Amino acid sequence: MIDSATLVDGIRSRQRAAVARAITLVESAKPERRAQARELLTTLTEAPDAGVHSPAVRVGISGVPGVGKSTFIETLGTRLTKAGHRVGVLAVDPSSVRTGGSVLGDKTRMPQLSVDRNAFIRPSPSAGTLGGVARATVQAMAVLEAASYDVILVETVGVGQSEVTVAGMVDTFLFLTLARTGDQLQGIKKGILEIADVIAVNKADGDREMEARGAARELAGALRMVRGHGEWAPPVVTVSGLTDVGVTDLWDHVLGHREHLGVDGLAAKRADQQLEFTWALVRDELEQRLRHSPGVRAIRDDVRTEVLGGDLPATVAADRILAAYDGE
Repeated sequence: MIDSATLVDGIRSRQRAAVARAITLVESAKPERRAQARELLTTLTEAPDAGVHSPAVRVGISGVPGVGKSTFIETLGTRLTKAGHRVGVLAVDPSSVRTGGSVLGDKTRMPQLSVDRNAFIRPSPSAGTLGGVARATVQAMAVLEAASYDVILVETVGVGQSEVTVAGMVDTFLFLTLARTGDQLQGIKKGILEIADVIAVNKADGDREMEARGAARELAGALRMVRGHGEWAPPVVTVSGLTDVGVTDLWDHVLGHREHLGVDGLAAKRADQQLEFTWALVRDELEQRLRHSPGVRAIRDDVRTEVLGGDLPATVAADRILAAYDGE
């Protein structure tokens, strides 16, 4: 049994072991552990500077394959810790839903940041659903902020729904892309341009610098077509995570977006996120209960066999499963 009071004291006194233990607790899908996690998080978020009023800067980071996110995050994180910040790095990895584990070797991907006393890196949790990964990540953010980490970087691994999920838990969403020969917008979905608050063309170094600047201009033009008049205009900058060029300027734009939101706007955005997260928790809990339902387990194999054999329509199969769950 974990002593919540001792764990809270350890977190607030910035003990790394306590932070790691707390995050392991909130990642757990076991019912008894989830109850303990709720108790812990309730205590941590009772502070007046927690939750929507937390001073921490929450940034989501995504990018096209091969964009160099790891190098960029290490460069940005190291620069921030040298400036006196405490930086937490979390990951939302949809592959952990399929594989049962993270593909991230975070401490090998970010060797310098991983040994920085003012940084804390956590791989994506294993979870049965993307919703479960998101739940664990949001709760890990609360633990890190209670431990006085004032910058939280949430990285998406892969592409797809995880980007929308992460955008719904951070203040500012940063999208990294590359200069591409020919069509600069190839591989960038319109939806990403709609949720990005800052865009950076990475690897703008050496012979690729001019190409990166051209890509930035093209992206800026595309953004004018997808953003309405009077909305925040996402700046498009060029950076090099490898050579640390443009990273300070990019961070200034992140803070500029935060200033654009203002105190009230930021609090309102976070409140909306909390409401959405509330329903996400409900959906995740219902899925867990359905998964562990004795009634559902009793018919699951038969239903699966009949559906795969073409003997049972999906609509009827769903009704049968729900009836088994409701009948408990």
